[in-house]
Amino acid sequence: MMKARIQPLFPFPVLLILALVPTHFALSQKVLVDWDRGADFSKYKTFSWGRVVTINPLWDGRVESAIAGQLTVKGWTYVPEGGDTTVMAVQATRTKPTLVTFYDGFGGWHWRGFGTSTTTIENYKEGDLVVDIFDTSTERLLWRGVAVESLSDSSEKNIKALNKAVQKLFENFPPPPGK
Repeated sequence: MMKARIQPLFPFPVLLILALVPTHFALSQKVLVDWDRGADFSKYKTFSWGRVVTINPLWDGRVESAIAGQLTVKGWTYVPEGGDTTVMAVQATRTKPTLVTFYDGFGGWHWRGFGTSTTTIENYKEGDLVVDIFDTSTERLLWRGVAVESLSDSSEKNIKALNKAVQKLFENFPPPPGK
């Protein structure tokens, strides 16, 4: 009686390193929007700044510029004081852990019994931007947008991510009436 022998794909052990992609690299920007369903956004045409709070004063102007640019594209006009609406923005960052696993020493075609794995914890920074638009006269919250994004060590990449996130936030702004 002859026994069948399964030949591995690699005839000798080959160093193979697989990095399971950390979840923060796999996720795209997360954007959430909500608004007062009873508000008539057609009556709002101007905006003024309330407060913009970021962890780095250099970002205050960047956040204002990105938001103002989107509101202007939507037909709203900035006025220094007394706008129909007041816009406020808050930016926060936090460090989050992720697990990264490396496998090596695969000598065959299946996952059992070959090689070793090493799992390490790597930290990355995640940033949130919360944008609120209030009716100036009633101080009632009309609209809120939240963007969450992994941050880079590169200021240029973070500026691009900010602009992209704010564009996504205001993609369907102003919201349709009664929905």
